[in-house]
Amino acid sequence: MVDERGGTTLIRNYIVKRLLLIPFTLLGILLINFAIIQLAPGGPVEHTLAKYRGMNVNATAQISSGVELQAAGDNMYRGAQGVPEELVRELEKQFGFDKPVHERLWKMIKDYACFDFGRSYYQDKSVLELIGERMPVSISLGLWSTLIIYLIAIPLGIKKAVEDGSKFDVWTSFAVVFGSAVPVFLFAVFLIVFFAGGTYLQWFPLRGLTSDNWENLSAGGKVADYFHHIALPVTAMVIGGFASLTMLTKNSFLEELNKPYVLTARAKGLSKNRVLYGHVFRNAMLIVIAGFPSLLIKMLFTGSLLVEVIFSLNGIGLLGYEAIMTRDYPVIFGTLYIFALLGLVLKLLSDITYSLVDPRINFERI
Repeated sequence: MVDERGGTTLIRNYIVKRLLLIPFTLLGILLINFAIIQLAPGGPVEHTLAKYRGMNVNATAQISSGVELQAAGDNMYRGAQGVPEELVRELEKQFGFDKPVHERLWKMIKDYACFDFGRSYYQDKSVLELIGERMPVSISLGLWSTLIIYLIAIPLGIKKAVEDGSKFDVWTSFAVVFGSAVPVFLFAVFLIVFFAGGTYLQWFPLRGLTSDNWENLSAGGKVADYFHHIALPVTAMVIGGFASLTMLTKNSFLEELNKPYVLTARAKGLSKNRVLYGHVFRNAMLIVIAGFPSLLIKMLFTGSLLVEVIFSLNGIGLLGYEAIMTRDYPVIFGTLYIFALLGLVLKLLSDITYSLVDPRINFERI
């Protein structure tokens, strides 16, 4: 056994070790993404050339693959035929492609170490400004959705495990299967049609996170207006996200309920709730806690992307998607870097929570 002081030391050493690994992990992620970007067709220069020549910007990939136009020279971009060479060179300098690859990579690593992500290619703002403007929307969606999902899925999963095979378990399984099978954006469209003036009721606003007169509202009015706007987007994300966590909780508790120590506790005459929450809960919740970082990241980015588009919410997911479509590399790298860092920190917090739920975890072996 490890005494309390020794356990605290192990946890502290583990945290320090994990914090030291974060810069190297971020470096690896940057290198991989940088390499992929270099190989991806249709960079920002070709994207701008397509617009210059009056072409659809979606034709950039066709240009870069040489389907429509061939390269005019060794140093000429595909699709640059008929474009003044001075303009091409100016675009290269503007986007930073006038330097060798290794110089661009080294500059990016140095800048990112100081959280300097540069400026957007197409918006007159720094990447940090854009992320700062969009982050509150994604945080609102992600935190509320994750919180409500856990508040619904954990009690529901525990009850399904305790009453495994009952009518309650069977009927709720239909809801779980339905929630996991139907895409989130269909739920969002359904909610708009029925509750946001699409066809039937006009109970909720169709777009935005606040009303136009939000600044003129009282403190209570601002809170009410905020929740009024966020109700439908969060509901759509909760319906689409609670199913997997519910089944994870149920299966985790079922596995623990069939173990010998539970039978022993029952044989000693302990109450049902004492066995469930005093013994089973601590062990079964470990796997549920482990899924928290991935669920939160999913809600912040991938899960909220289509919801942000449907409800006209300018969040970080929509920002990243727009950056990919326009080949806005600073924004792409900046959002990836922030989410990677956020994911690593959340994973560390998840591991620390392990020790709070189950003090028997040995950090010497991690």
